[in-house]
Amino acid sequence: MDSMHVGFDLVVTWSEKVVESSLEMAEMENASPHEAEKWILAPNLYPNLDSSKGDRIGFASQLHLLVNALEMSFEAPFIEDFVSVENPGSDNLESTMVIPPPTVLDRVLKDLFLEDPQLPDFAKDEHKSSRAIKGAPVESLFAQFCLHSLWFGNCNIRAIAVLWIEFVREIRWHWEESQPLPKIPANGSIDLATCLINQKLQMLAICIGKKRELNEEFEDCIGTKDNASANMEVITTFCLVLVPLLLPVLFVTDSEQGEKMQEVNKVGDESSSFHARSHAFDEKRDSLLTPEGFNGSKTVESKFSANAQDVHPADKSTLDSMRRGSAGTVGSMKLLKLCQSLHAPFTQSAPLMTEDMHEERLRAIETFGFSFNFSAQLERETLSSDMSAFKAANPGAVFEDFIRWYSPRDWENDESEAKGPSTDLTEGMNVDWPPQGRLSRRMSESGNFWRKIWDEAPILPASEQKPLLDPNQEGEKILHYLETMQPHQLLEQMVCTAFRASADTLNQTNYGSLKEMDTKMDQLYLTMASTLRPLQVNLLSNTSDTIEDLQRLCVVFEHVEKLLILAASLHRRFRQVPRISEAIFSKYYNFYLPNMGIGLADVDTQKEFDMKLQLSQNERQVVSNMFTPPTANQSWRKVLSMGNHLNGHEPILREIIFSMRDNASDNHYASSSPTDYQQDTETYRMYTCGTSNDLRDSLSVVRQSFE
Repeated sequence: MDSMHVGFDLVVTWSEKVVESSLEMAEMENASPHEAEKWILAPNLYPNLDSSKGDRIGFASQLHLLVNALEMSFEAPFIEDFVSVENPGSDNLESTMVIPPPTVLDRVLKDLFLEDPQLPDFAKDEHKSSRAIKGAPVESLFAQFCLHSLWFGNCNIRAIAVLWIEFVREIRWHWEESQPLPKIPANGSIDLATCLINQKLQMLAICIGKKRELNEEFEDCIGTKDNASANMEVITTFCLVLVPLLLPVLFVTDSEQGEKMQEVNKVGDESSSFHARSHAFDEKRDSLLTPEGFNGSKTVESKFSANAQDVHPADKSTLDSMRRGSAGTVGSMKLLKLCQSLHAPFTQSAPLMTEDMHEERLRAIETFGFSFNFSAQLERETLSSDMSAFKAANPGAVFEDFIRWYSPRDWENDESEAKGPSTDLTEGMNVDWPPQGRLSRRMSESGNFWRKIWDEAPILPASEQKPLLDPNQEGEKILHYLETMQPHQLLEQMVCTAFRASADTLNQTNYGSLKEMDTKMDQLYLTMASTLRPLQVNLLSNTSDTIEDLQRLCVVFEHVEKLLILAASLHRRFRQVPRISEAIFSKYYNFYLPNMGIGLADVDTQKEFDMKLQLSQNERQVVSNMFTPPTANQSWRKVLSMGNHLNGHEPILREIIFSMRDNASDNHYASSSPTDYQQDTETYRMYTCGTSNDLRDSLSVVRQSFE
């Protein structure tokens, strides 16, 4: 019988039987195999698992072709050069590298961009060491592209170039039509542990979502043509009636706020592409929304505020009517000049960054030197947005109030001059006000960049501010990157992702509790992470030894792939009796292990795997069920029958050993010794195998011999 890539020989034997007539022999011929005394299972593995002839098509063989494409990718500066027949590169480019027909290309693209309403779980069944390889999750869009590339045109560089060009065109169509990208997580974050292409696609998916929101808001604003006149009437009413009423409110403010209102449009045009706060800030905003994030429990005194008896509390109802974009009060903190609660504002999320954007920021810091003001310049747009939101949520707040909330380490408490709690301004509630303290040295320096941004920041809640992320600008940058990247940059990321996705696919295979297989999979991931590291940091060149290392990695991958195929096949067949699968795999693992450190071409194919496993009574039924009853078409051809059928199948070989035992005292076999042992001696022995007609003739000969 043959089980996928695993073959078995089942040998059933009866012990010696005394047969005195041909009739008894015929009855034995039709006896059921279940009546046999021994069942012996002999796996026939090595011929089926041998791939030294190169006829196996699996992940390992296709990964080897992908490594060859990587080596060739250095021969041209642009992807399009490999598609053109006029490419002055390799002579083999035209003759051996075939591009599949357009119908195949269309099927691949439809499968890649098939919309799935349910996003796959990218972390499901992921190996613990998978993320050490800087690729993309196996279910992601780019990983699926890499897996398709392994078999598209037999993974040659021309076929990969054609598929990539069409792949990017399809992505651009989704961008221009504001259609969501499939197989991309929509959680609004970028996984920096993945390859750069996957990060770019995640960023593009976010930009598409922002773009759709802006389009919907624009459509809601303009309305339909039917109510265009109504919209004009509303606008006219606003201009003629509401604006005159609002003029006193807009201009009757203190001089400081009046200056800020004139600066509303001054800061909003600059763009920032940085996500994380500078290390100089030392604090995270969302960790400051609880009293534990501040030093508000201490009694401090501010040198920027007047004495308590000289300060008049503001009208709370007036401040509340002016307050916008508040996320709630921050513990017991009070504003320095107004004995009112300090409110945390709703703020915009910091702009997302891909890995290359982070590196660009670090290079800028290294070039110009790290300084507090330079760091603030990098974060100017984000900082200005947060300051505007803080002003809107805290009317009458000063720069020191913002520092106490945003960067508490830049506010130095002066505990030695602390006063007791004041009650006359807070309607009987004991609070530590006014707080005493001072700005840190860097915040109090002349020409401080933060204070300059504070003075220029308009009073606007986050909901009315210009978005920090410009989806149109960032989206076009990503498309430009995908369309102009160099071939070797694409192939480097493809190799890393293809190895990771292939291993993750194999890792999802159920092979039971075979500990040896678990060990080999763990070793495979560690080997891949070590070998692929030069590709992950862009250290590869066309003269690098890494290509040879990658080719050796393909050999290691194939060894593990072969073992896993065997493990999965054994587990599937012997799920109910795991002793059989564990015994066979363990035996073969020890047999094959010496060959795993060498290339497949050096494997000794002459050495055969020999194992005979005796089955117990409870294991026979599982093996018997592997023989499914033959169909009618299979049965009618069996004209001759050898007997001893198992579920309708007759044995491919039937061997009978005839022997005759006789007393050796009265014939020429007798010993010349005077001592007579009176023991039986095997005087005749004959072997026969074949069809029933052969057996009938043999029985006739045996009967004559016995007589």
